[in-house]
Amino acid sequence: MRLLIAEDDRALGAFLARGLEMDGHQVTVATDGEMAMEAARRLEPEMAVLDLNLPRRDGAEVLQFLRSLTEDLPILILTARQEAETRLRCLEMGADDFMQKPFSFAELRARCRALLRRRSPGLVLRHGDLEVNRVEHTVRRRGDPVVLTSREFALLEYLMLHRGQAVSRSDLLQAVWNMKRTAGTNVVDVYINYLRRKLHDVSPQQEGETRAEPLIRTVRGFGYQISANA
Repeated sequence: MRLLIAEDDRALGAFLARGLEMDGHQVTVATDGEMAMEAARRLEPEMAVLDLNLPRRDGAEVLQFLRSLTEDLPILILTARQEAETRLRCLEMGADDFMQKPFSFAELRARCRALLRRRSPGLVLRHGDLEVNRVEHTVRRRGDPVVLTSREFALLEYLMLHRGQAVSRSDLLQAVWNMKRTAGTNVVDVYINYLRRKLHDVSPQQEGETRAEPLIRTVRGFGYQISANA
């Protein structure tokens, strides 16, 4: 899922990003309020972790802005401020949860998962006998669990979110690997093959022989697609 972290402490922001990316999330870190608001406009995050002491635009202003965009975005306030009035004001302004620094990362992860379960739509993606749980980061096919790496999960999640659309290799490079669209690499094709093997998908060679419909279709010369219809 797409997460936005607004944190002016660069070391802490990088730490949070690494930890949450290990859970399979796509994380963007903004180090000031202006950057956070621009990232929210551009990326349409599915959750935000927000510090209150931000330069350029303070956290309260960013919180108001995020709430003006949507009522559904889960927002967790992470701050060193300890006043009860601060907590109450944030909750009244639309924050969903509040944590004080210093904090336990394990607790932060648990709270993020709880917020995502409560607030985010489309948490479980289904296509035929395939089920992708975006919060628990689990995959099942024909009822059996499929163990994926965080990158494989992000690739499958992106294709599932764009069912019915042909997704280019360059778009996948940018969205899943955060690489430039023009990067000369076959990493997308390599990971598609990993997914096909783990999901027991029909390969392009087998498709003609078995007349089976593959889950992940190759769009020749462009990219890949999961069909809209199961």
